[in-house]
Amino acid sequence: MFAYRTTKMKKKFLIGIGIFVGLLLIGAALGVFYFKPDKEKVLNFIKENPDKANILLIRNDSILAEQNIEKLSPLASTVKIIVAIEYAKQASAGTINPDEFVAIADLEKFHIKGTDGGAHPAWLLTVQNKTFDNKIALREIAKGMIKYSSNANTEWLMERLGLENINSRIDSLGLKNHTQIYYIASAMFIGNEAFPDVTGTELTEKLQNLELIKYIELSKSIHAKLLVDTVYKTKTGEMMEMDVQKIWSNNLPSSTVADYVSIMKKINNRVYFDVKTQQYLDEVMEYVLENPANKEWLEHSGTKGGSTAFALTKALYATDKKGNKTELAYFFNDLSLFENFRLQFSMNEFELHILTKNEFREKVFGTLKHQN
Repeated sequence: MFAYRTTKMKKKFLIGIGIFVGLLLIGAALGVFYFKPDKEKVLNFIKENPDKANILLIRNDSILAEQNIEKLSPLASTVKIIVAIEYAKQASAGTINPDEFVAIADLEKFHIKGTDGGAHPAWLLTVQNKTFDNKIALREIAKGMIKYSSNANTEWLMERLGLENINSRIDSLGLKNHTQIYYIASAMFIGNEAFPDVTGTELTEKLQNLELIKYIELSKSIHAKLLVDTVYKTKTGEMMEMDVQKIWSNNLPSSTVADYVSIMKKINNRVYFDVKTQQYLDEVMEYVLENPANKEWLEHSGTKGGSTAFALTKALYATDKKGNKTELAYFFNDLSLFENFRLQFSMNEFELHILTKNEFREKVFGTLKHQN
């Protein structure tokens, strides 16, 4: 039909297209500006949003940054560090055998599609050459829990290691402020389990009024169903509404950056754990050293992060080839989606500059020292 437009109409049409393309280019430029990785974005956000950000940074036993170090925050997947420690302790004691082969079908019982950002399928693709008769070694399950943050692997390991043992590890590590660890993947079904015929605002209100002890009990009963009922998760595994996700996020196991830096120091100093436990822990935690470029300047380094739609968390440790030791934990909560995405794009730059650039560490020190 455009073949019969007048020249004037064609010009208007082309001008309209030009304006549209121009707006797209402006939008793309703004997107690059707002989401381009930049260490300063993280630093500035921490300083300017003390109600949303907690941090503790230690370099060679000296505090470089501290803000809200005793404030409880949801841990998201960073809590998996405790599960990894319990795995390493039980492997060292011979309670479990890291070389035992486990049916992948047993892990799949706890894989809830669309809730893990594709983490579990991505992990499975990387271990295809390590499977035998549709089975995978237990040690690979633990590694997949940390490197790929597979929730299915985590839920299975919690079952195998025992929730009581995992929670007892909190005490043995001397953590001062850590809430109970429970089946956080199973907890995604609590709304449907506890209030199957309720939706919308009423469901949100009922979940908000549900006591945490009852919430955790429900997660355990749901976990037991997932173990044996392959149909259960297909009936109730739809993505949660955002207000329900917010309640789930806020109810996740919580702790402080002070507690998680203390864990990082225990791993990094290499004297707290016995030799065998340390070896099993290194195998799980230090996946960053699989990159030859990182091995050139790092002697040891491990990290675990976590995220929900509202929270971002990270804990890491590193010892470089010069013997410098760094321990860092920083948690964000009550984020908007925009803040969440923007911070995620820049966290790696923030951490890398802390580990490698003295001038940036000095800036962090000047900006965030004694912000409690």
